[in-house]
Parts: sequence; structure tokens; C-alpha cells
Amino acid sequence: MQTGHTGAVLDIDEAVNLTRTGDLWLFRGRTATDRAIRTLTNAPVNHVGVAIVIDDLPPLMWHAELSKKLLDQWSGGHHRGVQLHDLKQALTQWRDVYGQASWLRQLAPEVGRAEENAALRTVARLDGVSFPSTAKLASRWLRGRDAYVPRRKRGHRVRPEAAFCAEVVAETLMEMGILLDDRKATWFDPGTFWSGAYLPVAEPWSYGGEVQVGPEPEGAAPSSRTRWR
Repeated sequence: MQTGHTGAVLDIDEAVNLTRTGDLWLFRGRTATDRAIRTLTNAPVNHVGVAIVIDDLPPLMWHAELSKKLLDQWSGGHHRGVQLHDLKQALTQWRDVYGQASWLRQLAPEVGRAEENAALRTVARLDGVSFPSTAKLASRWLRGRDAYVPRRKRGHRVRPEAAFCAEVVAETLMEMGILLDDRKATWFDPGTFWSGAYLPVAEPWSYGGEVQVGPEPEGAAPSSRTRWR
């Protein structure tokens, strides 16, 4: 099922049940760090993850973050950086602990076994990669503005030393054949995956508009230090 700009708000359980592999989850927070990321990238959101929903496994979210509180479903341990989390647990942490608003964007058509296998290959390659330091985030993004990949080098996948959330999502979707691979993953930022931005999607794939999940968070913005717990 692909949903568009209807103005409706899904609750978390409903959104988790609708989520399929390749769907995007986008987040907007209120801390100084969140605002700095959005200002640097000129984006409406500061975090993105991609869903992996396979067979009898619970829906999962594949992304990179600073916290090591949640269990990494791939390694079976706790670590910072690139991680595969239970989707509902991750949503609860990002909404209730980090105080972030969240949206779901759905992919059409639904993926098949080949795309699922490609997603799992990316998980095996990137799980455990560290998160870049705050100082390096800016330089990585600026270098990414000139990120064209010559045709002879496309399809060459390596394990980076560090990866930002948008890079993880881009690497995964390129491996799956959903995104074109004519640019480096560092070209992408969270806002690239918002419907108002250009996203180099390959045929026959397309993404619907954002659907808000849960109400807008209220109260004071939590400290950025919660991300390190």
C-alpha cells in the first residue's frame, strides 16, 4: 500500500504494519544539533532510515545513529554507528526519547526477493561502521557536492570507515537498484529523501508523499546528550 499527502496521521502500530522493505522513515528534531544539520544541508529533516521487512522477522529499520541503547539485530550486540533495529523500538526511541517528529514514505512497487537479498548484502557490509564526528559531517557533505561517479567505477562497493545516516540509506537503495548509482553516497543528505527534493530513483520505482506518524512532539526539546546513551 502506498500512501500520499492525505493530511492523515497514522499511529505507530498502524505505520509499522504498513511498512515494507525500501520504505523511508524521516525525522525532524528540535535540539541544536538537529537544527545545525538541517541548516547545513538546507533540509526539512535531520535523520533518515530505510525499512527492511523480510519473511517472519519483525519490521526493522536500517540506519546510523549515535546511541547504542537498542539491540543491533544483525550483530546481536550494542554499538554506535550503523545498526539494524526493531522498527517499533527505534520509532519509540526517536519520538519519545529524542522528541522527533516522524514521517513514512512508501516505495512502489513492492520489492522482490532480489531486492531483499541486495539489502541484506548491504547490511552485512555496513553493519557496525562508525558514525562520523560532528566536525567531519560538514566536510563530508561539502565534498559530496561533487560526487559524480564515472560509469567504469559504478557498482564498486566498499566498506567505509564511517557513514552518516543518509549515506547508509543511499548505499542500500543503490545496491537494491532503486536509486541510480551515478553519484557517491556522500552526495545524499536526509533532506534528499524528502518529497520536495530531487531523488535519483531508477525506473520503475517511485516514492509517495510523506505521511505523518504520531502527533508532533510537545514540551521542551530533549538534550542532544540523550543520543549518546
